[in-house]
Amino acid sequence: AVMNPERGTTVPLFVNGGGMRGGDVHYSIEGLPFLGEARTAPRYRFFSIRDEFPGLWPVAKGGVSVPGELYDVPLDVIRDRFIPAEPAELELSVIELDDGSSAVAVVLREVAHEAGTGLTDISEAGGWRAYRGIAEQASQGS
Repeated sequence: AVMNPERGTTVPLFVNGGGMRGGDVHYSIEGLPFLGEARTAPRYRFFSIRDEFPGLWPVAKGGVSVPGELYDVPLDVIRDRFIPAEPAELELSVIELDDGSSAVAVVLREVAHEAGTGLTDISEAGGWRAYRGIAEQASQGS
């Protein structure tokens, strides 16, 4: 964590859905330092929730590496802007990136995963944007 007197302590935030550039909740972190494209360690399954937003789910085996973006975000921005913008099915956690480092991210809540309602496993789709691209093409009627 880096102490910035103007912004407070910052942490790396991994986003893999609407928080990414062009996404519907990107406004919550807009203007903060973009650290680049990133991927999770191959320890997660990736779900689409009602085809509205994605959710990471940590697994012991059979996981994939999920692509996303990394930002340097003050903890108070995560508290005041990022978390309130996230859907109720997701909660804040700490995940592992493919280089072994850690980042803050939202993951599927256990209760939402257990309920299974509206969940589609999209782990093999190659990320949220790729999945949405597939979904958008499908909805246009081929």
